[in-house]
Amino acid sequence: MAEGWAKWYGRSLFEIHSAGIETHGKNPRAIAVMKEAGVDISDQESTKVSDDMLAQADLVVTVCGHADEHCPVLPPGTKKEHWPLDDPAKAQGTEEEIMQQFRASRDDIEARVKELLQRLNNSKST
Repeated sequence: MAEGWAKWYGRSLFEIHSAGIETHGKNPRAIAVMKEAGVDISDQESTKVSDDMLAQADLVVTVCGHADEHCPVLPPGTKKEHWPLDDPAKAQGTEEEIMQQFRASRDDIEARVKELLQRLNNSKST
């Protein structure tokens, strides 16, 4: 979802890539709630972060505790920001309760991405 929002709001401003410390495949619930918001992430792939990706990155954002704890050593000069988000894929309950968790995550991530892109854009112009 973070990649989808970042590309939605920042594609013309930044080069955006997404990867994880593990691959998990596409989550149909994430695709559905993003589609509700008008963002199609169905073509995104679950990829594993590589040394080459990190070497090209100016900023790495980790989005859960597990990723933060197991993030590879970053090259000198690469900044890291951590967002302690709950993984909606681990939500339990009825289908509607689980979807509400996905929607809450979607909205939280959207706000965080917008704020980050604004900060980065402001720092580029100064």
